[in-house]
Amino acid sequence: MTKGIFITGTGTDVGKTIVTAGLMELLRSHGYNACYFKPALSGAIEENHMLIPGDTKFVSRVSGLKEKYEDITPYIYKTATAPHLASKIENKPICINLVKEKFEALKKKYDFIVVEGSGGIVCPLIDNENGIYLLQDLIKELNLTVIIVASAGLGTINHTVTTVAYIKNLGIKIKGIIVNGYEDTVLCNDNIKMIEKLTKVPILAIFPWIDGVDKEELKLKKFIDEVHNSLQVEDLINCMDEI
Repeated sequence: MTKGIFITGTGTDVGKTIVTAGLMELLRSHGYNACYFKPALSGAIEENHMLIPGDTKFVSRVSGLKEKYEDITPYIYKTATAPHLASKIENKPICINLVKEKFEALKKKYDFIVVEGSGGIVCPLIDNENGIYLLQDLIKELNLTVIIVASAGLGTINHTVTTVAYIKNLGIKIKGIIVNGYEDTVLCNDNIKMIEKLTKVPILAIFPWIDGVDKEELKLKKFIDEVHNSLQVEDLINCMDEI
């Protein structure tokens, strides 16, 4: 029996990948057989004349995951746009059946899978003559529930409340919100209070703002310590449903 969770964000640049890396490290450092999966990634980086999915590399490094990138991120694009557009520009269309095959293969190897989306919840993966296939369609097909990563700063009340309302309207279950980029200010504290009141969704954890987490090892270690201090691994496990 494999359990999974889908990590989405209220928008770009809310720290979704960094939070996902923290969650993966939390699981694996406690001995849980957990894997990361990101169906499509755009804005990949070049290393030694090879295209590398930066997010996947970062999460794998932080959590100690040893999997081939192509098995946990089936579609990689250099163009830094939404996957549907990057796939058109690079003439490499996304096949959802392949994504599901990769996902099913991971389910046979791992007890827990943390899936990270591309951008926010309304992210097109495919746009062709057959119609538009959104990230939300894949979430439903993979039978996943959701954790939302939200910023602590200005504008987050609107972004988070509308994201929660949209996901609920889809019939997708939300297990909680993780607030990232927290600073001990009147603004951040009030934002968190208002998000709880307006959404009625539990705040699972609050992670601080640490600039350069993805670039400096000492800052990364500090962030991981904050993850362990802010979130019990049992609470994360309880958010994950059978898939």
